[in-house]
Amino acid sequence: MTMFKVKAILTDIEGTTSSISFVRDVLFPYAAQHLSMFIRTNAQDPAVAAQIRAVAQEAGVAENDYEAIISTLFQWIAEHRKATPLKALQGMLWEHGYKNRDYSAHVYEDAVKQLRAWHAAGIPLFVYSSGSIQAQKLFFAYSEFGDMTPLFSEYFDTTSGAKQEAASYQCIAEAIHILPENILFLSDIAAELDAAKAAGMQTCWLVRPQDSAADNAAIANSPHPAVHSFSEIATSLV
Repeated sequence: MTMFKVKAILTDIEGTTSSISFVRDVLFPYAAQHLSMFIRTNAQDPAVAAQIRAVAQEAGVAENDYEAIISTLFQWIAEHRKATPLKALQGMLWEHGYKNRDYSAHVYEDAVKQLRAWHAAGIPLFVYSSGSIQAQKLFFAYSEFGDMTPLFSEYFDTTSGAKQEAASYQCIAEAIHILPENILFLSDIAAELDAAKAAGMQTCWLVRPQDSAADNAAIANSPHPAVHSFSEIATSLV
């Protein structure tokens, strides 16, 4: 059991609260399958048009060149690029899938139990993911365990900065008005934990056997305490 004294907890989603395979094998293919038709059908919708405009500006193509827009989006997907407009459009597509009950979001049972316990204990919970805020809210609203959104105080995405940059975590600490040293950040990605630690946050590395590629040497030599489950994390309020 690893103990932390905190005023708030900030958590990643993919590979941390939830299986990487759900995002990789369910959400991403669903968005890719419906992306082209979604762009062409909804291009005049103000929310969609704003993201098309952002793609066009970043890619240097015309806003009304939908073939170029779609090609750019698929290129970003192939490159695993965490571009904000791509994430926003994926979030819109996932909303349709959730509301249509095409799938429910996977969340580890140990994460659900511990998140509920922390919330009941009065510890504010926050989410920071590369997926859009909209996608995060949908994920927890349509989880296999029902609507989990009441557990979380606020959500953050790449509009707060890249997840591997210390400034992003400083920005989040300022936004929630809590000193970084009183925030615990949970993630399965060592580089994200490094950035959070550089910003002054406490860190905990979720190393789930089914998701993590980290070897024993990396774990043993890491400056971040490592656990296999949320049940191994103990906290107390500062």
